[in-house]
Amino acid sequence: MSEDSSRAVWLTQARVYLRHADPVLTRLIDDRPDFDPRAWMDQLPPMNLYGALLFQVTGQQLSVPATRRTLARIQALFGGHLPAPAELLAVDPTQLRQAGLSWRKINTLRDLAERLTDGRLDQDVLSTLPDDELMAELTAISGIGPWTVQGAMLIALRREDVVLPGDLALRKAIGAAYQLDHLPTQEEVLAIAEKWRPYRSLATSYLFSAAFEPAEAPPVARQTNS
Repeated sequence: MSEDSSRAVWLTQARVYLRHADPVLTRLIDDRPDFDPRAWMDQLPPMNLYGALLFQVTGQQLSVPATRRTLARIQALFGGHLPAPAELLAVDPTQLRQAGLSWRKINTLRDLAERLTDGRLDQDVLSTLPDDELMAELTAISGIGPWTVQGAMLIALRREDVVLPGDLALRKAIGAAYQLDHLPTQEEVLAIAEKWRPYRSLATSYLFSAAFEPAEAPPVARQTNS
């Protein structure tokens, strides 16, 4: 079986599971029969684990447009691509500051880059670790929290059971989809998402889609005068 056909089988199974697990997702799935949960990731620059962590750290406390602008400046600094760890360490940190990164974020990324270049961490090894072990390794670095790691797991490693409870856009999407009268807390997001296991990444993608790309309304039948 090819990778594409295996993916299609998995996606069908996951959709069936989520439809039975959560009536809200039933509606979102039925409204989007041709939905590609990876489409939004395909619009991002190619990223390995370090690149995805750089992306996540850059976006901390920034709007989506501000994150995109900063990433574009960082890519321009490195000839149109996100830097590898050694490349980031070789550039003057003030250039990263001029690109829009705060000193705190620069220090976080340099600490991570140093660990990846001096052998304390290995991207290939990290990529094979179970979620909890990967989380422990990376959150030991100041400035990298659980939500940063989970975003990188989703983008770079395509892990299938990731939810981003600290993401403001996701919290707003859940609040709208579940018709809550308040912005859900991170704890509430995790509680709602518990029923989605082991397909939380797919459920998250549907909620992002509902928030940013609403399904088209069916055409209204034209009335004729008798």
